[in-house]
Amino acid sequence: MAAFHITTVSAEDTMKQAQEIGRLARAGDVITLSGDLGTGKTHFAKGLAHGLGVTGNVNSPTYTIMKEYKGRFPFYHMDVYRLEEESEELGLEEYIEGDGVTLIEWPERIESWLDAPDRLQIKIEYAGDDKRIIHFSADSGSWLNWIEERKAE
Repeated sequence: MAAFHITTVSAEDTMKQAQEIGRLARAGDVITLSGDLGTGKTHFAKGLAHGLGVTGNVNSPTYTIMKEYKGRFPFYHMDVYRLEEESEELGLEEYIEGDGVTLIEWPERIESWLDAPDRLQIKIEYAGDDKRIIHFSADSGSWLNWIEERKAE
């Protein structure tokens, strides 16, 4: 596993970092996003969406579980916080294994059936005021290469 982290100093800075991920993302990519409530997951999702070419308002799908947006690729934004164990029955795996870019907030809720070994894992931590520490990790695939390149900079 390769990992690195960055520190952002504002919501705009967090969104800017996420836009870079969106610009690099390819069809079929799965990105997981963890962090406590209020750490900036929605800001990150907005930046990612804009990097994918999504226009318009992007907000958290907390009550709808998933929202789909049109961009360079379909963007599937999932918030699985409210899901219980039998979540596979909802058909989310069809999106995860599909032709778009999938962002999953609260991935630990579905870890038992989430089969995406090449995913980019992101965790956001509160670091005081508007500062956030964003941790990136990957086990394989193109995101592993991206992390290794970032670490070398």
